[in-house]
Amino acid sequence: MKSVIFVCLGNICRSPIAEGYARKILEENKMKIVVDSAGTGDWHVGEPPCNNSITVARNNGVDISSQRSRQVTKRDLQEFDLVIALDDSNFSDLKSLGANNITKLGDYGYDGADVPDPYFYDGFEGFQEVYKMIEVCVNNLFSVKSI
Repeated sequence: MKSVIFVCLGNICRSPIAEGYARKILEENKMKIVVDSAGTGDWHVGEPPCNNSITVARNNGVDISSQRSRQVTKRDLQEFDLVIALDDSNFSDLKSLGANNITKLGDYGYDGADVPDPYFYDGFEGFQEVYKMIEVCVNNLFSVKSI
């Protein structure tokens, strides 16, 4: 695998965390894999990740503050070796766009479970739980030991 893109709904919560964490562990393990993230929707295009995502990532040694939301394109689906959806809804949306090289992040550690969207829940705890899920699954995806 030479490239992977993580895709959630708005590209301001889950997929930026996944991108940021993946970049961190790939760098630490001297692996050369292109990583990106995007959203299936266009509501937040150009915006930074939400404050809670930036904070939970920063609390875990990952800086995602310079990322900006973008919408996934059909070109992304052709150019990336692996397209990773964060939940069933994103998976279905990506399938309808023609993605063939697609899987769910939860397939790498949570028996295919969705990584829930913390944006729709009150409080910071949801972001912490999502970060933990992403950390486990991304480590398994790239077959690295938990850091």
